[in-house]
Amino acid sequence: MQTRVKTASEIEAMRESGRMLATILQVVKSQVAPGMTTKQLAEIAARELKALGGEPSFLNYPGQPSAANFPDVICISVNEEVVHGIPRDDKIIKNGDIVSLDFGVTYRGMITDGALSTIAGKPHSQTHEHLVRYTERAMLAGVDAVHDRVRTGDIGAAVEAVLNKYKYGIVRDLVGHGVGHELHEDPNIPNYGRPNTGPWLDAGMTIAIEPMATLGTERVYVAEDGWTIVTADESWAAHFEHTILITPDGAEILTTI
Repeated sequence: MQTRVKTASEIEAMRESGRMLATILQVVKSQVAPGMTTKQLAEIAARELKALGGEPSFLNYPGQPSAANFPDVICISVNEEVVHGIPRDDKIIKNGDIVSLDFGVTYRGMITDGALSTIAGKPHSQTHEHLVRYTERAMLAGVDAVHDRVRTGDIGAAVEAVLNKYKYGIVRDLVGHGVGHELHEDPNIPNYGRPNTGPWLDAGMTIAIEPMATLGTERVYVAEDGWTIVTADESWAAHFEHTILITPDGAEILTTI
């Protein structure tokens, strides 16, 4: 499905969906600590979402033909897991782990998608702190590049410039995307590109900008569970994402409190 300009009522539903998403991500982030399991964190997300009146966008989302539908409300990925980690009772978070939380919320039929990475306990090194900090900065650079009639290459180039500055691996197999009526809408929005290339985007459209950066290779593979995306060289990764509304002169971040 091609993303399209949203109506006023659809935008308002996405604003509420985004507020729920951002609120819940902050609650879950506050509970990330050594000794917690990723399943415990997912249970917190599910409980908070139910209390706020939203619906989970990820639960039972269709996978590849060889994989079952996604079994939980949130993706939780740790260290070399880039995205799409399935919460598990036996996945115990350790001190210094980079934990990435990726969440989708549906409200009145409209969807927002957002993610953040955080470090459990005390960081192992400044390198890990910088990876988290500058991946978020790359996302915000992409947001800052947005305006009416922006092209996807302009957004990708802005994200890429930040990640290249810090010599991070840019995961090319996974991209940002349109979002709203469906979780993943066209066009794709890569985290690399050349200015003034790619599809045009209009004010009133909603998109997700989501850089995924690694301390090593850009190459990834799908784990045996059929969902978790892992770096090929086991280098650690970070992931940030905002759903935004394109405005005539910029962007409104919807996944914020």
